[in-house]
Amino acid sequence: MEVVGESVLAAAVQVLFGKLASPDLLKFARQEEVIAELEGWKTELLMINEVLDEAEEEQITKPPVKKWVDDLRDLAYDMEDVLDEFATEELRRRLMADRPHQVATTSKVRSLIPTCFAGFNPVSEVKFNMEMGSKIKEITGRLGDISRRKAELGLKGLGKFASGAAASTWKRRTSTSLINEPVHGRDEDKKVIIEMLLKDEAGESNFGVIPIVGLGGMGKTTLAQFIYKDDEIVEHFEPRAWVCVSDESDVENLTKKILNAVSPAEIRDGDDFNQVQLKLSKSLAAGKRFLLVLDDVWNIKSYEQWNQLRAPFKSGKGGSKIVVTTRDTNVASLMRADNYHHFLRPLSHDDCWSVFVEHAFESKNVDEHPNLKSIGEKIVQKCSGLPLAAKMVGGLLRSKLQVEAWKRVLDSNIWNTSECGIVPILRLSYQHLSPHLKRCFAYCALFPKDYEFEEKQLILLWMAEGLIHQAKGDNRQIEDSGTDYFNELLSRCFFQPSNNRQLRFVMHDLINDLAQDVAAEICFTLENVDKISKSTRHLSFMCSEYDVFKKFEVCEQMEQLRTFFALPINIDNEKQCYLSAKVFHYLLPKLRHLRVLSLSCYEINELPDSIGDLKHLRYLNLSHTALKRLPETISSLYNLQSLILCDCRKLVKLPTDIVNLINLRHLDISGSTLLKEMPPQISKLINLQTLTKFILSEGSGSQIIELKNLLNLRGELAIVT
Repeated sequence: MEVVGESVLAAAVQVLFGKLASPDLLKFARQEEVIAELEGWKTELLMINEVLDEAEEEQITKPPVKKWVDDLRDLAYDMEDVLDEFATEELRRRLMADRPHQVATTSKVRSLIPTCFAGFNPVSEVKFNMEMGSKIKEITGRLGDISRRKAELGLKGLGKFASGAAASTWKRRTSTSLINEPVHGRDEDKKVIIEMLLKDEAGESNFGVIPIVGLGGMGKTTLAQFIYKDDEIVEHFEPRAWVCVSDESDVENLTKKILNAVSPAEIRDGDDFNQVQLKLSKSLAAGKRFLLVLDDVWNIKSYEQWNQLRAPFKSGKGGSKIVVTTRDTNVASLMRADNYHHFLRPLSHDDCWSVFVEHAFESKNVDEHPNLKSIGEKIVQKCSGLPLAAKMVGGLLRSKLQVEAWKRVLDSNIWNTSECGIVPILRLSYQHLSPHLKRCFAYCALFPKDYEFEEKQLILLWMAEGLIHQAKGDNRQIEDSGTDYFNELLSRCFFQPSNNRQLRFVMHDLINDLAQDVAAEICFTLENVDKISKSTRHLSFMCSEYDVFKKFEVCEQMEQLRTFFALPINIDNEKQCYLSAKVFHYLLPKLRHLRVLSLSCYEINELPDSIGDLKHLRYLNLSHTALKRLPETISSLYNLQSLILCDCRKLVKLPTDIVNLINLRHLDISGSTLLKEMPPQISKLINLQTLTKFILSEGSGSQIIELKNLLNLRGELAIVT
């Protein structure tokens, strides 16, 4: 049973124990005469596992322990890679033995398939054994060194948390929490700002600006939403629009965002800046008094930027208003000529206590738990009047009535770190996640601030990286466990619903900072190139119009990379994005440990045959590309779980032997209008849950009768002719 506060490395070690216990892997290891080495790994890991909780606590204040934890983390990744290589080779040989008729028979097709996938090949098997033997020897040596250093550091194991409380499985709906949640301690702030909003100010412009300034986590956005939903405000202003600005600094892109919020029907692909400003000006005219909230503004720092942005606002009726939330007083001064700022102060202790109680005690009577109340009062003092801190800490103690658990939060070393701001408090919430949730949350450092993600997308990525753990006896699909993970993080406020689009989620800026902090050297965006190292395992990057190879040169040193993820952010739909062919032919063949490859939204016409060498690949996203067909070598990716080909409008054919992808669970071909038939024998993909479209044809493809064997299908399925 997982225990709250358990080391994040415990999850990685549990994964290794699971793989080392696989009957198929053990049988294969005996055949390859490496069973003794793998059993030795298990013995060493059992002893190391005893000290992981202690090491995670001590690494905060002891650099040598931190180095030990980092080295063990890297070793765990490498061990998992080796075990996965064994499992994949065992699966390949078994598949070739069970389905010899499915091995490509024409010389043309056979030439496309890597030698290691062309059935039984003594030469390739000898080479495999030699390579694996070398890797096993190296890992055994590193594991012995880790064990020796464990003793030198004096790590003996503290045992589990005194409370013995298991990780909470209770969940609640929070998709409307930002709207329905009571707001404590901001009534006076609300009153002052509403008075200013309803007052017609004299001046050259028809609009006034009201900046709300405060520290991150102070509740600026919450206050703005509190006001935005007020009945008097709703009646007074039309239209009302909410735009999250964050790190956006391009006036044209920001103007498009505002136009989309005010009048989405006016948005047209290809409109230039002048056209967008004219449309926004027209939408705000005609005697309308508008209210615009610009949330989290901090990158508009020149008068020229502001002067350009505000030009269309002058068309609104007198008395129109703009509410700006920002952490930067310079931004507020730039946008408000008379230099008025509404500073948001910390909550009083009583109000902060009310926020904490709201999340920690739910409907319970706090006076019935005097011991917890006295500890909770001390915890709230450490929240320093920050409502987000009180909310997060209250959430992690929610439904926990053990005095020991509350004392551990109060006495945790994390309160005493030298880090500034709210991050230590947020890190405390992270510390009390189950180890598997810790890994899943840390993986979200892949996303930049304000990146909007879908629940299913994130779950499929977690699956691909092996981050979702299913307890023994849990017979549900792994996606269901992923949904539990997602909802748990949502209920604890690590995620929140997007204000812009339904069914999308974001992380608060401070939560994103926390993810970056806990992911350490493992997970980065390419824009943080100065922090990237050989230890980096997960990498994302923002698409641009022309991505030349130089952008990715740093990746050459990261041969252990597991995630290579393109983020189509701030891309004008009219602009085509191009990726250097050198990335395919020179870089990707080096990244042999990739689990996730996403190249969505690039004008990719074809993939090299070498894509079939990425035998660890579990998630492949080629949506919104110009692909006409996939190489047949794709059928060699036996571990592939998700193949995303939505809106590939030029796609005419799927690989003939796609049925070899026996682990495929999600095949999205929606929007592939030129695709005319399904590959033969698609009924053999019995694990399929997502099949967005099934094409009826008179050719040699699959017939509709094959659908009867796909018993795990979920969601929508379009049957087309």
